[in-house]
Amino acid sequence: MPDLDDIDRTILRLLVEDGRRPYSDIAEAVDLSPPAVSDRIARLREWGIVRRFTADVDRSKLRDGVSVLVTLDLEPNAVETTRAALVADEAVEHVFTTAAGSLVATLRVPSGDVRTFLAETVEFGAIRSLDVSLLTATSWSPGIGAAEFAPECAECGNTVTAEGETLALDDDTYHFCCSSCAGRFENRYDDLKSGV
Repeated sequence: MPDLDDIDRTILRLLVEDGRRPYSDIAEAVDLSPPAVSDRIARLREWGIVRRFTADVDRSKLRDGVSVLVTLDLEPNAVETTRAALVADEAVEHVFTTAAGSLVATLRVPSGDVRTFLAETVEFGAIRSLDVSLLTATSWSPGIGAAEFAPECAECGNTVTAEGETLALDDDTYHFCCSSCAGRFENRYDDLKSGV
């Protein structure tokens, strides 16, 4: 089973700082060749650790509403649909789901009226309580630390450890916690492909 090493973690940190950083700059920082860095980034993408490269827009430089932090206490059956509605709205920057089932979101409300925005965006009746705080500044700096590669098993959902297995089927890569899960998944995959 693959695992992250210190070079992978350094590459990830550099990409978090600047997703458009040239591979030659990264290569110099980690003492590898640019093609070796390219291979490592391709592997990180294949593993699903790097999902995409995005622009980090400083919305404080744009006039598009009032920046607020919203905490929603919701009916339990409304958490996922509310989360999906918030994620889909352009005014919403970040959405977090707590272990208690609350949603915390940062957003820029065009009119400054949070209640009206929420009533137009989510099922307002599912909100048990609402807390709104005006934001004066925000920063977002996801850290890598000493993170280890820990994907979810494609078969049973357990965390895959270093003893796990990886299968490449067609153009997709799947990770498994054990050979039994890999075998079950591969058999079902083959059956689906053959139309059984």
